[in-house]
Amino acid sequence: MNTYKAPLKDMQFVLFNVLNAEQLYGDLKFDNTERELLDAILQEAANFAENVLAPINSSGDAEGCHFDKDTGTVRTPAGFKQAYSQFVESGWSGLTASDALGGQGMPESLACVFKEMIDAACLSWGNYPLLSHGAVEALKHHGNAWQQNVFLKPIIQGNWTGTMCLTEPHCGSDLALLKSRAVPNADGSYAVTGTKIFITGGEHDLTENIIHLVLARLPDAPAGVKGISLFIVPKINVNEDGSLEQANSVRCGSIEHKMGIHASATCVMNFDQAKGYLIGEPNRGLNAMFTMMNSARIAVGLQGLGLMDRAYQNALAYSKDRLQSRALGGAKFPEKAADPLIVHPDIRRMLLTCKALTEGARCLAYQATLQIDKADRAQSAQDKAEAEMFLGFLTPIVKAALTEWANECAYHALQCFGGHGYVQEWGMEQLARDARITTIYEGTTQIQALDLLGRKTLHSQGAGLKQFIGQINAFCQKHPESEFCPQLQRAAALWSDVTAEVADNVSNDPETLGASSYDYLFLSAYVCLAYWWAEMAQAAQSSSDAALATSKTETARFYFSRILPRATQHASTLRSGSSTLMALDSELF
Repeated sequence: MNTYKAPLKDMQFVLFNVLNAEQLYGDLKFDNTERELLDAILQEAANFAENVLAPINSSGDAEGCHFDKDTGTVRTPAGFKQAYSQFVESGWSGLTASDALGGQGMPESLACVFKEMIDAACLSWGNYPLLSHGAVEALKHHGNAWQQNVFLKPIIQGNWTGTMCLTEPHCGSDLALLKSRAVPNADGSYAVTGTKIFITGGEHDLTENIIHLVLARLPDAPAGVKGISLFIVPKINVNEDGSLEQANSVRCGSIEHKMGIHASATCVMNFDQAKGYLIGEPNRGLNAMFTMMNSARIAVGLQGLGLMDRAYQNALAYSKDRLQSRALGGAKFPEKAADPLIVHPDIRRMLLTCKALTEGARCLAYQATLQIDKADRAQSAQDKAEAEMFLGFLTPIVKAALTEWANECAYHALQCFGGHGYVQEWGMEQLARDARITTIYEGTTQIQALDLLGRKTLHSQGAGLKQFIGQINAFCQKHPESEFCPQLQRAAALWSDVTAEVADNVSNDPETLGASSYDYLFLSAYVCLAYWWAEMAQAAQSSSDAALATSKTETARFYFSRILPRATQHASTLRSGSSTLMALDSELF
């Protein structure tokens, strides 16, 4: 009963009316990015998501993946392989790659709109091509000529997929403890040995080969993260000309039995002197891996966005249809046995929270993906550096906030269904289960928060913060008549003041960084969304669509009155310092 309809109208409004993407694409000298073509691509993307992926979401969850322990192979649920073949045949896998690599050369930000649709339609399926994009980026920026020539095209064409192999059984995010090793072979390749866990798409039946990007240590590597290298390890060995050879000594040992994303194969991968190739410089593997990881973090943020939207859509439809009690002010539909749920204030609170967070998050996510296009197409080194800096600042906010909000929206949406939300038939409990992993993989919310406050704000002297606050100030100067500017400017001032206070406190108490980071991230996120709601309300006033203008304005008012105050709460909490967190002896917990 759980359905998905791509919100094309709102996606186009955000991309073109709010963010002016069409003009930006022209400025960045993209070919064939006139509005008519872009709209046609988005419509076809919506058709694929709605008609190919959405129908296999619940069935894939119920069936799950099949692991054969005798052969170490994984079979995906019914319909997944056919959907992937259609994805490849339609050219979606190479949407953003250059013509020279067999792609279509479209903007990354356009592909990210499609990714939102994919993840809303069927998150588990979307995980299989997800890491291929990151593998392509790692190879583009760090691979040598042979590696790029042999591995890039098959991945871009969708004939091969990529994985990211970091985590090991004895360590999670602390890569300094990594034990996998790589020993040089006489032919210049390496023998890679070790076990990796939680590997998304480590084994499946969708493609003829899988390219693993594996972190391991060379024999003479120094201890810690400074002694980690990155290796390309194919499932099927590859000849110099790119043709396939015999199977490599890499095998799936098992698949995880998970809370959600049942149709996404999460694998334990065993490498037993598997043939691999060093990518980038020795002992500099994290540099290359972070290229892949940052791509994945934005991608997971988009997963959160897709789940938020799907949860909201289904809760809204149910709340309009389900009859339950009478409105407190008197019957709204006296001809019916009872009024629909949507007349009740607290149902509206939950729905409006989902709507405000989802539509605001869409602006924030699309803004981040536009920085990728700016960095890739920059006309000067300074423009490239500025775009990369701002993307780096936005990435932990997008990854952490959108995934946490996905869990919040799944909760609200399920609650609108009451008991029906808790049973499988309505599909809401699957959304709640699937959403839970998004706050964990590719760096937990806590890791993102530390990254934002530590590396992306304090260590950069607040460069990204200053740029965002500059946007806020520019908007308020241009639109002094906006009813939202006084509150928006106060929120921006709070954000700036709290940042300065935390910077001072960290120098006196190092624990302040960890104690403040979570609240700082969400203070930042709520101020960011306040800006985008002011922008959306302003842009909607210029639209010929009166219903859109009313919807955006009223939702902005809801956001400023009922959600933005959360920023003040987070500011108050982080200003309390670290003492109440660190004072209690661990034995007394």
